[in-house]
Amino acid sequence: MSTAALAGIFVRLKLSLLRNGLRQSSGRTAVFVVSVVLAVLLAIAQLAGLLLLRGDEDAATVVVLLTGIVALGWAVLPLFFPSGDETLDPTRLVMLPLRPAPLVGALLGASLVGIGPLFTLCLVVGSALAPARGAAATAVAVAAVPLTLLVCVALARAVAAANIRLLTSRKGRDLAVLSGLVIAVGIQFVNFGVQSLSRSGGLSALDPVAGVVRWIPPASAIGAVDSVSAGSWAAAAVQLALSATALAALLWWWQRSLTRLMTAPDGSTLAATSEPSREGASSSGLHRLLPEGRTGTVMLRFLRYVWRDPKTKGAWVTSLAIGLIVPVFNALQGTGSVYLACFAAAMLGMLMYNQFGQDTSAFWMVALTISSARDAYAELRARTLALLVITLPYMTLVCAVTTGMMGRWRDLPEVLGLSFALLGAMLATGTVASALFPYSIPQDSAYKNVAPGQGGLAWLSILGGVLASALLCAPVIALTVWLHASGSGGLWLILPVGTAYAALVTWAGLRLAAPRTADRLPEILTAVSKG
Repeated sequence: MSTAALAGIFVRLKLSLLRNGLRQSSGRTAVFVVSVVLAVLLAIAQLAGLLLLRGDEDAATVVVLLTGIVALGWAVLPLFFPSGDETLDPTRLVMLPLRPAPLVGALLGASLVGIGPLFTLCLVVGSALAPARGAAATAVAVAAVPLTLLVCVALARAVAAANIRLLTSRKGRDLAVLSGLVIAVGIQFVNFGVQSLSRSGGLSALDPVAGVVRWIPPASAIGAVDSVSAGSWAAAAVQLALSATALAALLWWWQRSLTRLMTAPDGSTLAATSEPSREGASSSGLHRLLPEGRTGTVMLRFLRYVWRDPKTKGAWVTSLAIGLIVPVFNALQGTGSVYLACFAAAMLGMLMYNQFGQDTSAFWMVALTISSARDAYAELRARTLALLVITLPYMTLVCAVTTGMMGRWRDLPEVLGLSFALLGAMLATGTVASALFPYSIPQDSAYKNVAPGQGGLAWLSILGGVLASALLCAPVIALTVWLHASGSGGLWLILPVGTAYAALVTWAGLRLAAPRTADRLPEILTAVSKG
């Protein structure tokens, strides 16, 4: 069968998968239609905006960097969203009598069907026409558009095929849940770049970077349009050749990965027999450092969730990273405040909410060990102590880094005291919210953190807890404001006062949540078992 005929079959297959997926529910259909409409409108707006850049001296810089960012997105997104397209997994086609070469062409054709390729096409068309001046440059732009689009799609497919064994494993699911972290870090970098550009006075500061990116495929194809417009035919030929060579190399890499996937056995479980002994040794070593009895057992279980469970690990890594990124990036920009270090306490404190949701239906084993308010208190206290093992040293580090970067070491005790008070308040409200507003965390989806129908409950738990925590911190905040207003000094007192206040409100929250947890065990089990 020819590659063209096979490509037609795969395109129809992808359209059938899309159509059948939309038939599953009206809600999914509505979300898809809204996504298509928004993507098309945004693509048209970006196309119009890029066309308005024609004749601008910075047009080439903008479009070259934009193309490079889009290509980077195509390379990275398959690593975080492997389940977004059923045809990304070539192992589904192992039993079909297909050779890798025509299969690559067919999958490439099928990859051009979808919202992402349509959006990229509009963006690439605008990027190619914006720097084009003259008939020759327009002709080169006509060739650069499909070349750029094919390189982006082939890059995504080659990366997905080379890493498909990882993406379908537990480590791959761990990687997928970290997509929010990558997005958060990217937003901070974009914010940092925008502020730097505003201070420098224009896009000319990006010219050195664009000068390098214009030689990197597929941005080199767009750079060729600008080179022709400037009369540099030799440079344009080299840039087009670079993109064409990159396309050929990606297709070869993709074909080689397909051949290996279809002929080599899956060795992802070869080391499974040796894994328990290593984990058992590390676990026993950790257990020796923890308290005896129920407290140590619960703490060990909590820490194992943090290390092994993809959802829990993703939440922890995201909170740890964002808690450091926000104050540090603002300090680097010169617009920060030492009090932004308290953001780490807020991010980590929210991890205390919905403590039983991470147990899912296995909460019944925990419920069997709770027969009184005293048992519930011991369970919640142990979980709180396990959280503090990580949060206390980390918050101290964030506060020290933030005050050090801003040259305000004298404010470290004050910031630490406020951070501890905020953390204690959130631990107190988190334990109460865990007892009163538990909800399920679906395990069959990497991107849903709340079971259907419980979204409002989750928002009520978190939002109400955050507002209550702010009110609980009011005495420490009022003391801080009064010491600043009086000018009498003594701000170092905030550290011991905040620490003692945090311990007090945390203890009060545990005492308040314990009897409610013991009384609501059936309701909690029902709520956390829906996912």
